[in-house]
Amino acid sequence: MGSSINELKEKAKTIRKDILMMIHEANAGHPGGSLSAADIVTALYFEILNIDPLKPNWINRDRFILSKGHACPVWYAALAEKGYFPMSELMTLRKIDSILQGHADMRKTPGVDMTVGSLGQGVCVAIGMALGAKCQGLDYYTWVLVGDGECQEGSVWEAALAGNKWKLGNLTVIIDNNKIGNDSFTKITMPVDPLKEKWESFGWKAFECDGHDMQQIVDTLRQAKKVRDLPTVVIANTIKGKGVSFMENEPEWHGKAPDDTQYKKAMSELGGAI
Repeated sequence: MGSSINELKEKAKTIRKDILMMIHEANAGHPGGSLSAADIVTALYFEILNIDPLKPNWINRDRFILSKGHACPVWYAALAEKGYFPMSELMTLRKIDSILQGHADMRKTPGVDMTVGSLGQGVCVAIGMALGAKCQGLDYYTWVLVGDGECQEGSVWEAALAGNKWKLGNLTVIIDNNKIGNDSFTKITMPVDPLKEKWESFGWKAFECDGHDMQQIVDTLRQAKKVRDLPTVVIANTIKGKGVSFMENEPEWHGKAPDDTQYKKAMSELGGAI
């Protein structure tokens, strides 16, 4: 904690390069939603979360759930950069017996507090974690990152009801609002707007920010954490594939690995070594 905004921006760029490197090596993965969440996850892991890589099971550590589990390359990159496991492990993404599976597994990956994959479940588990902290008198805070397409799941809204019922002021949901789902724009498959007003109607305190403006992200997450009488939600407006020109706002890059030529171009745009 205590990184400057410029340092956070550089770390986010590094994490984007890590994402592309591991997906290219695996020839599989989800670059679009990983890249859109890179600035948010960087802000969390290098400025906001109260965690210690040397004590991954510390009882009062903040909890983080990446509910949009297919975007786990961004999570793995942040965990490796933070020191939870060697950077070399990133090159084993999706390989048999790797600690880095196609969706994060809490039994395999250091620093992962919830196995993810089934969309819509992350907020439900986060409710349990936050309620557990209140019941046990523990100080940890719970954060969960979901996709806007994931907000099409009914379980998200059932969990939202529970968050208000229990007045979970130790919980923040962050929505990676990149406006693209698995194969198309969410406004076509199933519109979820207006997200801010919907969460407010469920009794949550809602904030909104530019999900690629690091100063805004940090300031908004800090604001959200100060609200202690209600659960909070941050709608972070993002661009799917952010940072790589030919991936930005293109549904086809939801779950496709770049070939050698595309990888070289993408890394060149990010100023990374091939």
